[in-house]
Amino acid sequence: MSTRTLISPAQRATRRGRVLYRATLAVVLGGVTLVFLGPLYWMVSSGFKDTQEVVRTPPTLVPGSFAPENYSRAWDVMDLSTLLFNTLYYAFGALAFQLVLDVAAAYSLSRLRPVLGKAILGMMLATLMIPATVLVVPQYLTVLDVPVVERNLLNTPWAIWLPSVTNAFNIFLLKRFFDSIPKELLDAASMDGASPTRVLRSIVLPISRPILGVVSIFAVVGVWKDFLWPMLTLPDPAKQTLNVGIYSLSNGVPVNVLIAALTIASLPTLIVFLVFQRNIMSGLTAGGLKG
Repeated sequence: MSTRTLISPAQRATRRGRVLYRATLAVVLGGVTLVFLGPLYWMVSSGFKDTQEVVRTPPTLVPGSFAPENYSRAWDVMDLSTLLFNTLYYAFGALAFQLVLDVAAAYSLSRLRPVLGKAILGMMLATLMIPATVLVVPQYLTVLDVPVVERNLLNTPWAIWLPSVTNAFNIFLLKRFFDSIPKELLDAASMDGASPTRVLRSIVLPISRPILGVVSIFAVVGVWKDFLWPMLTLPDPAKQTLNVGIYSLSNGVPVNVLIAALTIASLPTLIVFLVFQRNIMSGLTAGGLKG
């Protein structure tokens, strides 16, 4: 059965068809590239402009002035080294908790088959339908006075780490991958006397490196790009994240220096994506087929 397209294969095989196809493809790809990379180029190039040029209307496409000292000035004025260390500390702490607790939850739902496991998973996935802003007030009241222990977690890493653990999407991704692992492999390990914990540690986790890499990237980027929650729970300037710190210190800072600081704050996540983009795609599709 042939697939219907806008033009037939015979028409596309002609010279006119090939030219039209390539021209259309170039226009579409060029437009998409401009839409996604245009703002990024504007941000990076504006960091090299002087104060007068960066606010000029209409804006200049290529910087007429070249002031790379804007980036070093932004690093010093906004104390980006401290903010960067804080953000890395929160991000990798959240990553550690997510890898431990989300993997345990997904493995339990996938292989241990608890009572009402499907109902629990359904309720977890239902939380994805709730807008994140709706949960801000209940979460804030919870970290302000944690039930049972009665502790105030404001200005502590726990205010960032604990809410990040409850990630239904990551649990779903992990469970989906664990479901795709051949049952015979796990049964053979159990027959050899391996406990469920030993099966998880020695067999499931080594096989699950692609999806664990995806979850790790999501965990780090999720904390890195968050703004509202750290702004509410980390009012102490010495403990703020990169995004919140730049916002707090933006008053009185020249626009070009501020844009340079935003560029520096954006670079780590862009580098992570460019380096691991193949791992992200392979991890997301790894559990799609049974094998």
